[in-house]
Amino acid sequence: TLFLDQETLRNLEIFEPLRGNTDETTLIYHIDRTKTAAGGRELRDWLMRPSRKMSVIEERLDSVETFTENKSGLRRLRDSLTGMPDIERVLSRIVTGKAAPRELLALATALERIPEIAEICSGINAGAITRAASDMNTPVEAGRLIEQSIVLDCPAHMRDGGFIRYGFDPELDRLIDDSEGGKNWIAALQETERERTGIPTLKVGFNKVFGYFIEVSRIHQDKVPDDYTAKQTLVNSQRYITQVLKERESRILTAESRRVELEREIFSRICADIAIESASLRKIASAIAHVDTLSSLADLALEKDYCRPEMNTSLDLVITGGRHPVVENLSGTNFIPNDLVLRPDERQLLIITGPNMGGKSTYIRQAALVSILAHMGSFVPAARVEMGIMDRIFTRVGSSDNLARGQSTFLVEMAETARILHGCTSRSLVLLDEIGRGTSTLDGLSIAWAVTEYLVEDKGRRPKTLFATHYHELTDLSARFGRIQNVRIAVKEWGDSIVFMYHVEEGKSDRSYGIHVAQLAGLPSSVVERAGEILEMLERDTSGPDTGAISTERQMSLFHPADELRDKINSLETDHLTPIQALEFLSGLKDIISRD
Repeated sequence: TLFLDQETLRNLEIFEPLRGNTDETTLIYHIDRTKTAAGGRELRDWLMRPSRKMSVIEERLDSVETFTENKSGLRRLRDSLTGMPDIERVLSRIVTGKAAPRELLALATALERIPEIAEICSGINAGAITRAASDMNTPVEAGRLIEQSIVLDCPAHMRDGGFIRYGFDPELDRLIDDSEGGKNWIAALQETERERTGIPTLKVGFNKVFGYFIEVSRIHQDKVPDDYTAKQTLVNSQRYITQVLKERESRILTAESRRVELEREIFSRICADIAIESASLRKIASAIAHVDTLSSLADLALEKDYCRPEMNTSLDLVITGGRHPVVENLSGTNFIPNDLVLRPDERQLLIITGPNMGGKSTYIRQAALVSILAHMGSFVPAARVEMGIMDRIFTRVGSSDNLARGQSTFLVEMAETARILHGCTSRSLVLLDEIGRGTSTLDGLSIAWAVTEYLVEDKGRRPKTLFATHYHELTDLSARFGRIQNVRIAVKEWGDSIVFMYHVEEGKSDRSYGIHVAQLAGLPSSVVERAGEILEMLERDTSGPDTGAISTERQMSLFHPADELRDKINSLETDHLTPIQALEFLSGLKDIISRD
């Protein structure tokens, strides 16, 4: 499989969002169109473990393409899959002895729908779909057995019985007759006793504590026959039992208890018979999941205008008009497609520069997502894709710490970078979104520079690499290494503002426009203005920042001199001031006012 470690799955937000509780930022949220629970599980499995086998990938792509060409068949299939019970889940509960009668009915319903689905699939001219149709036609007796044995409107639980059909088991039928016949006799007893005793309000009842009883209100106590034996005294009535009723109660309760026990035994035998066919049933369930997953990918491709990737054995990754499948959905029609060309012999590593919020992270992530979708056998969000089989995708994205293990943000970043450098090969895709930002500027730049050199110089590795960075000095490496190319995110300046173009073009950027982004984020205007002044000063001083070079005049724009003058004057003790001290004090005030 194409190996994706937990960091890569997390950084690319395949299944879980990086921030917040909404799933709308995850890839699975936007591509899962499956109609069945089994199909959903299979899609997640394909996404977590994309294939590296060309035959598997091409067979899936053939099926998706065939579905897109047979839209009527695709619609019929997806309609027939809607509401399909989960055969695999029910079967697992049957095998482990945890199934309930209604779950067996769900299995029977699913099996009843299989022939229609198989008939639709047999008309889809694709190897994987035709094979799935054949698997669906695997003969099983489970459906017929369930229909013959389980009552359609059976109770949800087995504790009270009543879920095995009359006529399925002779012994159970006799017990049912005894139980039901006894209950009918009890029901008739009430009318018989009312006529015999002349008590119009006499009732025959039952509860689990006292069993069956005859209840007579106190106003009719004088009419109670001698064969009635008191059983329970209530406030307004008395309950009785007779010898005949007691004998009938014993027969009824014995039959009822044995009936429930026997129904459980019969149910266990039914489940055992179904379990014998578990291999065939799993084969059918797998076929359903397979066609559901493939038809889901076809439906996605048609709706989102995805293209079929051209897979080959080269090391190249060429994407024309690539789009981020998540950002595109969230941004609507405003998404700007971009091209990507990685050919390790001539264009192995791209150094991507440009403004904050310009789209660098989106650009490198969409390359990984397109690659993952292609390897799982899906069409991809692009106009055209040509791609060689990969072995791993690595990501070094974002900043986080691990305080529980005593690891700082920078240490975690370096550990992730080390893992990439030790594990990558020429068939790997490496995404680097900033390196060395958690330490001093010179340290960070040095590490990023050395890592870049390592990725292009080590002949045993040389992975396809996308490196988004704000260290503009790294762009000079393209002059030393022919396999390093510079690309930038286009931006247009409009007066004091900038316009993000979200378009990737050849070349390098010498600005990150961080102060503009800080202003957009809502920093106080005084801080933004001061940052701009300091930036101008630092850009003039190429030797680096020097606190002595920051003038008092510029500082006045943020810290007003009146505050310093007031504090100094308030601290003066005029009663003990000598003339010389007064002159020195005035000279100090003058220095504050005239300081450059």
